[in-house]
Amino acid sequence: MKPFTFKQFEIQQSKNVFRVGTDGVLLGVLANVNHASKALEVGTGTGLISLMLAQRNASAQFLGIDINEDAVDLTRSNFENSPFTTRLKNNHQDFKSFESAEKFDLIVSNPPYFEESGSEKDKLARQTVELNFLQLIAKSSKLLSENGILSVIIPFEAGVDFTRIALESQLFLSRKINIIGIENSKIKRLVLEFSLEEKEVEESDFIIEKSPRQYSDQYLELTKEFHVFKEVRN
Repeated sequence: MKPFTFKQFEIQQSKNVFRVGTDGVLLGVLANVNHASKALEVGTGTGLISLMLAQRNASAQFLGIDINEDAVDLTRSNFENSPFTTRLKNNHQDFKSFESAEKFDLIVSNPPYFEESGSEKDKLARQTVELNFLQLIAKSSKLLSENGILSVIIPFEAGVDFTRIALESQLFLSRKINIIGIENSKIKRLVLEFSLEEKEVEESDFIIEKSPRQYSDQYLELTKEFHVFKEVRN
């Protein structure tokens, strides 16, 4: 499978691992990594999100875990071949049984969000077979540092349930970004961030395309340090 080339690193891909996609790129550029010294990615896939965050924060240490052994092998290769390799580690691990004496300033995930179905396509990455929202949130609440952040990207329709479950685990919504595919269309995704401290919610909109096949100025500006692309896609 063809690799995906960014300005500072390259992502090797595999048919057995969920590929580079817009959701991962968005979380990589929008997650609040600025003040993190230790970060955990749950479900690394190719390692894309951790690599983007490592580029954005030049001092943070990153640990990625994934239950899919193929993903772990692929992530390890992508980490080792990046300029950030000394700050990136990954393990073959089920998050539900993950334990750490250290707390994390950022936990980031592009979690499975479809209910289990008969489809085998990207089953672990897309369906809540091995990890559901409650499990992700409950474990994260125990692993966050005092000022830590849980940052996720999920479908718009799941936002109310995810926020409710987080509140039950004493995680409070602090940031909400409404992801709009094409300008003037409906909200498609949400980037949600939660903390252990209740505070005023920071809410904003993010538009990917200003018209079909033409990226918005907002998207181009935010991804300019990563993507190698023309404004109009072929």
